[in-house]
Order: sequence, then structure tokens, then C-alpha cells
Amino acid sequence: MEGFQNMVNAQLVLFVYLATGMYCFKRGFINLETKKRLVDFILKVTLPCMIFHSFNKPLTADVLHKTAMAFFVALAISILSYLCGKVLYHHYSLERKSILQYCTLVNNSGFLGMPMVSSVYGADGLLYASIFIIPNRIMMWTAGLSLFTVSDFKSKCKNIFLNPCIITVFLGLIRRLFDLPFPEFLDTATANIGAITSPLSMMVIGTMMVGISWKTLLEPSIFYLAFVRLIGLPAAALILMHLLHFEPMLTGVSLILTGMPAGSTSALLAAKYGADEDYASRCIITTTLLSLFTIPVLMLFV
Repeated sequence: MEGFQNMVNAQLVLFVYLATGMYCFKRGFINLETKKRLVDFILKVTLPCMIFHSFNKPLTADVLHKTAMAFFVALAISILSYLCGKVLYHHYSLERKSILQYCTLVNNSGFLGMPMVSSVYGADGLLYASIFIIPNRIMMWTAGLSLFTVSDFKSKCKNIFLNPCIITVFLGLIRRLFDLPFPEFLDTATANIGAITSPLSMMVIGTMMVGISWKTLLEPSIFYLAFVRLIGLPAAALILMHLLHFEPMLTGVSLILTGMPAGSTSALLAAKYGADEDYASRCIITTTLLSLFTIPVLMLFV
């Protein structure tokens, strides 16, 4: 119950950030170009700083065991997401099918999930979250990208291993495994830069809500996706974690990240490779809005 209350409080704070983003976009303080640059700033600067700071604790045998369990569950859910995408959307057009498959496979665990975990569980939760998102990021640049285009093995590896968040995870692990000294002023600066990820990311998401036609979001196929993405996959993860006897915090972190909405990269790839960009954007917005309500409900099962 405590996790549920913490999540509700965190969600209310995130709603304020979201509303602030909507206000700033309406008043012209943030425009489309600014939004694009803020997304890059978050993914390449503030989020990596948040991840790196999460490794600011000793990697004991117990912590390593829990991170390994989190990675296993994340990998299992990624494989299940891929298989669900293969069998659940055959009756949709080819353009929409690729988007629905991608949105089922790739979620917004980095951009939205990490700040949410930070709000509820702090640095301890972020350490497990940093490991949990790795399989999803790998699937994004391999199986996910293959839904829109064919890329060679070298390009896939480059996309994975040059991703700032993946690089930061390895740097954080190296720092802790070898207990490398880190100046206090750099540690403080990294923590402070990472701390702005939560408000900034939600403000950017808020800018997406401005000017949309709410009626276009009420489409059966999108709600079908939302059920699979926000309820079905977290339920499967919850069953697996109960079988493995996960402790409450690890369960909560895993549930939050599994229950994240469709990844924002779906709209970018749809636009780049000639799929239905408008439909992809509506999938992102609808699942994002619904996740703000489904995530607290999932926390009741922790």
C-alpha cells in the first residue's frame, strides 16, 4: 500500500510538470525546434547522468543477484513482447501493424520510466532500473528497427553500443566493480544534472498534448494496444516475479518499467520510413495518458 501511495504522490507531481509543459508550449516559451533539442538533451545528457549516479552504491553480492534477476525478467518480457506483436495484430493494415508491433515491443522506459522510478524509489530503484532497461534498448535497435527497415549487423551493434544510456550503464558498473575514485564535486554535479530529468521529460511530454484532437485518440485499435502494453505485459511480469519471489522494491521497479507506454521513437521511425506517423503519435499520446492511471493501480499488487 505504501508503494501505491508513493506512486500516487509521484504521479500528481508529474501531472504538474506535464501541465507546465502544456502551458509553456501554448505561450510559445517552447516551440517544435526547442522540443526536439530538449529531447536530445534529456536522452544524451540528463538521463545518462541520472543513470550514472544510480551506481553510487557498493555492488554487493545481494545487489548483483537482484540486478541479475531484474535483467532476466526484463529479457523474458522483451521476448514475450516480440511474440505478442507477431500474433496479435494480423487483422490490421501493414502500415498500422508495424506501428502496433513496435509500440508493443518498445516502451518509454528510458524517457518516462526512469524518472518515475526515481520519484518513487530514489537511487536504489534507479540502479535496478538501469539494468532492467537494457534488453528493451537492445530490442529497440534490432527487432524493433527491422519492423520498418532492414539494417545490417554492424549498424545494429553501433546503435546499441553507442547509445548514451547503455554506455553510462557500463561506465557505472566499471566504476563500482573497480571502486574507482570519483571527486565529490563531480558526483554532486552529476546528481544535480540527473535530477532535472523528471520535470524536464514530463514537460516535453506535456508539449505533445497541445493541439491534439481528443476524438482521434478514441480508436479501438489504440485501446487494444494500450491493454496489451499497459495491462497484459505487466500482468505477465507480475506472475513471473511472484514465481521468483521478488522483493517489493524490485517488483515495483520492474512493474513500473514494464507498464510504460509506447516508445516515442515509434513516431520518428514511422515518419522516416513512410508508415502512418499520425497514427503512431496517437498511440504514444493515448498510452502515455492512460499509463498515468494504470501505473498506480499496478502498484497495488506489489
